[in-house]
Amino acid sequence: MKQRRRHIDYSAEMNRHDSPAMRLLFVALGTLFVLLGIAGALLPVLPTTPFMLLAAACYARASSRFYNWLLNNPTFGPTILEWRRHRSIPWRIKLTAIALMSVTLGISIVFFVPWPELQAALAVFGLLLATYLYRIPSRDRPR
Repeated sequence: MKQRRRHIDYSAEMNRHDSPAMRLLFVALGTLFVLLGIAGALLPVLPTTPFMLLAAACYARASSRFYNWLLNNPTFGPTILEWRRHRSIPWRIKLTAIALMSVTLGISIVFFVPWPELQAALAVFGLLLATYLYRIPSRDRPR
């Protein structure tokens, strides 16, 4: 028999906006970011984690139902909670993001960008972004 997962109520962490119109806008933006995050899980070009973090931030200003749904999601919830509580990214997710970004930028530079100046700019951008990601703490990093 499958054990049912316990849902935690994260409503106390929310800071709901007073305006119903703004809450509707935040729900729409949060939903857009969730869809982009899901697309990022399937496509190596888009990152998943930043979009899910943005979705959580939007839902935290708008809807306890959507916020709780996202944070209790077994796929995305643990990463969002890790960021919100410790400002860290799991080691495996960080390395995967850097690797996929490197492959995607490398393929773009070699096969799709004909101008050397733009190739160099993309390479520098990739190095800066990889350095930034690498410097974000990971509490589960192997010693």
